[in-house]
Amino acid sequence: MTEPITVNGAQKLQDELNDLVNNKRQQVIQAIAEAREHGDLKENAEYHAAKEEQGHIESRIQEIQLLLSNAEIIDITKVDQKTKTVVFGSTIELSDLDDETKVKYQIVGNDEADIEKGLISYKSPVASALIGKEKGDFVSVSTPKGEKSYEVIKIIYK
Repeated sequence: MTEPITVNGAQKLQDELNDLVNNKRQQVIQAIAEAREHGDLKENAEYHAAKEEQGHIESRIQEIQLLLSNAEIIDITKVDQKTKTVVFGSTIELSDLDDETKVKYQIVGNDEADIEKGLISYKSPVASALIGKEKGDFVSVSTPKGEKSYEVIKIIYK
């Protein structure tokens, strides 16, 4: 099953994969070799820590490779310019109708989501409520903090 991801999200995963394969993997191999030189491996904490780190690195490499192989990369800049609705990858400026604050979210893939950076998963309640809406539309969303009401102020496709 494919999973949507933005161009930026795919590039970040590829960059992380390259760093793991070309840098971190080599560093941990070197650390294991150095720890082996210290003698008895049964009581060698450096060796066991390096082996554990190697396991984490290899696991993450496999995870990223799987994510990328199942990814459907969506380039929001290539969305039909006649589109006026919220779609995957678009950035939406909202007005919170309860306290009149403005918030901005980009709808991204699950593995890219980071609420602190304004990146919300397309599977989240807010994104699900927004997809298909147009500028000026109102949405109500049930969130863990209660019911929230928003007005769509602006939709950006970049």
